[in-house]
Amino acid sequence: MADVHEPETRSYNMSKISGKDTKPEMIVRKFLHTNGFRYGLHRKDLPGKPDLVMPKYNTVIFVHGCFWHAHEDCKYFKIPQTRTEWWKEKLYGNKERDEKHIQELEDLGWNVIVVWECEMKPDKKTKTLAGLANNLQNNLK
Repeated sequence: MADVHEPETRSYNMSKISGKDTKPEMIVRKFLHTNGFRYGLHRKDLPGKPDLVMPKYNTVIFVHGCFWHAHEDCKYFKIPQTRTEWWKEKLYGNKERDEKHIQELEDLGWNVIVVWECEMKPDKKTKTLAGLANNLQNNLK
């Protein structure tokens, strides 16, 4: 199936997609702050610039979009049907880079948590956030 937008429109739409302060990230941040967890944001001195850094809990959190980080077996991830090879290279490259950054952070002694966009949908959000809080409490230094 061909794209429903002209190339200029598609380019404009894609340029407006933000990598920081996304809706799923804001949901996680609001939950953590409301429940007394404090964190730093996007530390450039750590591999992958984690979305949230919690030194007290020796934990970093990445909030990944299912499409951009190739969350396979997820209904929100589908390779586009135009320029398929380019998209595969792009998205699977992101996934490989994520895995590399996670390994580097673990080697530095950090606990790494990945929260997926699909886990912030209304039917899963409560369970995911409760599990996140429990995980952090278990990592308290």
